Amino acid sequence: MPMNAERPALLVVEDEVLIRLAVADTIADAGFTVCEAGNADQAIKMLESRTDIQAVFTDIDMPGSMDGLKLAAAIRARWPAIKIIVTSGHVKIRADELPVEGKFFSKPYDTARIVSTLRDMIAA
Repeated sequence: MPMNAERPALLVVEDEVLIRLAVADTIADAGFTVCEAGNADQAIKMLESRTDIQAVFTDIDMPGSMDGLKLAAAIRARWPAIKIIVTSGHVKIRADELPVEGKFFSKPYDTARIVSTLRDMIAA
């Protein structure tokens, strides 16, 4: 599949540091530029300061002013072109609870499927 000459930028939002680092490393190894945030507030600041982020991979269960679903809705409202993947180990959500064109993966997830989904979403 042809990719842009540049590495697509992705923001990983996960409050559990070891999970965030593991996901970020896997996605970076697959050819993405990865930014990280520990909660939704950090994620919003990151999105406000960077214009190159094409996708967000967020956990639902996070401390702070909003959870991952509220973050996904806020991203869809402010940055409609950004692709969104939501994940959780505790909650199962229906497609109608996701932002338009959003995807959901339950934990533990297959990182190869995450990477291939990200590539498909960004190429679309």
